[in-house]
Amino acid sequence: MVCNGQKKKTLCDLSELIERIQLLDSYMQNNDAKIVDLLCADISFGHSNGWVQRLDNFKEDFASQKIMYNKIIQTEISECKEYKKVVSMRRKVKVSGTYKNQDFEMVLALLEIWRKEKSVWKLWSRQSVKINP
Repeated sequence: MVCNGQKKKTLCDLSELIERIQLLDSYMQNNDAKIVDLLCADISFGHSNGWVQRLDNFKEDFASQKIMYNKIIQTEISECKEYKKVVSMRRKVKVSGTYKNQDFEMVLALLEIWRKEKSVWKLWSRQSVKINP
């Protein structure tokens, strides 16, 4: 695949990254503290309500179990671009869980930026948008 004059790897060539994404979703779903091992120190989470969350905020919220996911299912990867040691990935996930004792279910469109650090893919930035049916 070629984009902007740069040779791009296919999704099959990025199997290591795909495994990290699956691990991220699994850790999130199981509320596993090992999730922080997949995140860059300067991670930025952008939420659909405009809130931007940094690593310290994420750790606090994750530990408090304010949000508990029952299920996270990836339904689509619509775009994948790689440049040097950075990959931009657009994907959709169907999520269900509990937020402040209220059940929820929704589809999120995600834009994730992954950066390779010391031969390991880490999530650098993530923007989520709720998709209304």
